[in-house]
Amino acid sequence: MNMPKSLAILGGTFDPIHNGHILSAKHVAKWLGVNQVNLMPAHLPPHKNTVTASPSQRASMVKLVCESESLLVCDQRELKRTSLSYTFDTLKEIKQEQPQTRLFFIIGMDSLLSFTKWYHWQEILTLCHLVVNCRQNYPLENLSNDTQLLLKRHQLDKNIRPQLINKQAGYIFFAPEMVVDVSSTLIRNNIKEQQSCDNLMPTSVLNYIKEHKLYR
Repeated sequence: MNMPKSLAILGGTFDPIHNGHILSAKHVAKWLGVNQVNLMPAHLPPHKNTVTASPSQRASMVKLVCESESLLVCDQRELKRTSLSYTFDTLKEIKQEQPQTRLFFIIGMDSLLSFTKWYHWQEILTLCHLVVNCRQNYPLENLSNDTQLLLKRHQLDKNIRPQLINKQAGYIFFAPEMVVDVSSTLIRNNIKEQQSCDNLMPTSVLNYIKEHKLYR
């Protein structure tokens, strides 16, 4: 039987995009067995109050990364909206465009903790599989009751490879741990304090930030 085409999606503000985003996206893609990851900058993320760089600037930085990483594609659909960037709306739109494609939506542990409060979270799991980038040594017993119940219903055994399943949606996977000690907050603070960011992001992105005098 031919397995359906699969696509991984990593959303975020990417304010700015950095090596943590890039390396984890490539790491998860290899584990999932997909050959494309859509990086999706959010226009108005529901869970964040402020974004420093403009939508066009954040998209430009993501596109610079994608130009040198054939695995990564910049998807700007959320930036074209004037409303909040709800994951449910985005996944529904992608699924309508590609009904036979199996979608893997990549989230961090912090997003998993709040997932049962997301807009139409139950319906999200009818459109995709969730892939959680796990924090190192995170004690799962500290999860809320709602999150523990969510995992009890949807988490798939860690020994089952995602690319071997037949279902189009509904499972939650924990990706193998990968520790990258970098964050957008750290980068913004370093730039403000005039400290080096040379090893935290691609040179093309750093040059763009300098050229446009961002995060000062």
